[in-house]
Amino acid sequence: MTTLKVEALVREFHYNGIRIPDPGPDLTVEQVRDLLTPNYPEIATASVSGPEATGSVLRYTFSRAIGTKG
Repeated sequence: MTTLKVEALVREFHYNGIRIPDPGPDLTVEQVRDLLTPNYPEIATASVSGPEATGSVLRYTFSRAIGTKG
């Protein structure tokens, strides 16, 4: 008989080379974005990629929107 082991993956967020731990596993990615925006205003318009499974971690990456002003 084979036994399966269930392991919950932890989320983490990356922005501009900074690793940001999950502020709340019950929050959606959009809610996390809203929560982080006061500290990282560029995240408000950043694109989100992921999740990318790396070991026991699900990694989401915020990438700044590239564009020109005016």
